[in-house]
Amino acid sequence: MAKKTIRDIEVAGKRVLVRVDFNVPLDKNGKVTDDTRIREALPTIRYLTGQGAKVILISHLGRPKGRVDDKYAMDPVAARLSELLGTQVKKIDDCVGEVPREAIEKMQQGDVILLENVRFYQEEEKNDEKFARRLAALADVFVNDAFGTAHRAHASTEGVAEFLPAVAGFLMEKELNHLGKLLENPARPFAAILGGAKVSDKIAVVSNLLGKVDTLIIGGGMANTFLRAQGNDVGKSLLEADKVDLARGLLNEARAKGVNLLLPVDVVAAPAAAPDAQPKTVPVGQIPAEWMALDIGEKSVDLFAGSLKRAKTVVWNGPMGVFEMAPFAAGTLAIARVLAGLDATTLVGGGDTVSAVKQAGVAGRITHISTGGGASLEFLEGKQLPGVESLLDK
Repeated sequence: MAKKTIRDIEVAGKRVLVRVDFNVPLDKNGKVTDDTRIREALPTIRYLTGQGAKVILISHLGRPKGRVDDKYAMDPVAARLSELLGTQVKKIDDCVGEVPREAIEKMQQGDVILLENVRFYQEEEKNDEKFARRLAALADVFVNDAFGTAHRAHASTEGVAEFLPAVAGFLMEKELNHLGKLLENPARPFAAILGGAKVSDKIAVVSNLLGKVDTLIIGGGMANTFLRAQGNDVGKSLLEADKVDLARGLLNEARAKGVNLLLPVDVVAAPAAAPDAQPKTVPVGQIPAEWMALDIGEKSVDLFAGSLKRAKTVVWNGPMGVFEMAPFAAGTLAIARVLAGLDATTLVGGGDTVSAVKQAGVAGRITHISTGGGASLEFLEGKQLPGVESLLDK
């Protein structure tokens, strides 16, 4: 990775502002239900405290839309982080101004505090320069360890780096190394699996990957548009009719480049996406007129699994169907288990896909689970990420 990290700078005795991604799910009692993102930040926090830094953490939580909303206050996160670190992490009731400044003045080397939700300010998402200056005034050094927000040009991800020396934390470094190798020098054969609802969400990813992969597997709702491009009737399935010509063009491009592009050959269909649905599996060209495709069938799983057997690198983003509902979960969970059984470097990104891997009980057998859904997608598109570009080069 060509960016400086916390190993490359002196932090002892310094105030270090660390952008983390603590946007974690909470239950109705305000308790953290999945602390994965907090755990992922621990190596960076422990390194900095071990080096004698004063660690000032800043994150967003939920979508408070630029105003104070107690539902999205950082208190539950501070409580869980304290448990994981085994030391008291004080939560500060603001993220700029006198309140955090006074708290920081009292910090000792090795202390950790957590500032209030940065998205309580509209200026955050606007990347307001004055607001970024106010954040920067709290610290001597900036560390970005929030890969999940690296594709956002916000005050706490990009703006603050204009006013402080800015380097990557260990999680950011890990994400960039895994994803960078994927695009620059993957072990071959290299396969990509794309799912999710819409082709329009992943057009740029498909286009970029067609120049890099040996096999491209497409499932989920977005497959319907490709199936329609091949002349199949898809019933009432999710379909982007205005993208059919585009899908046809991508199919032709794959053929021209010698990429093995695979689509489902059978689907699990039902009249509606409902938890109590009585689905049936049908070939792709035989979906009943009033029914919709909601998962891939067993023959599709076998086809996809067979094409992945020889793969040495596999990246997966997007589920194969409406896996949140039991009648339509089998295809996605089967693909998760296929990945876990491969003798290959496997990378999974995107919130739903990560959930599926955990649900299948195979998360521990995936090489790398990315903490950034949108960020990993934009990286795979070949885009520059503002939160990465703003860091110091090595």
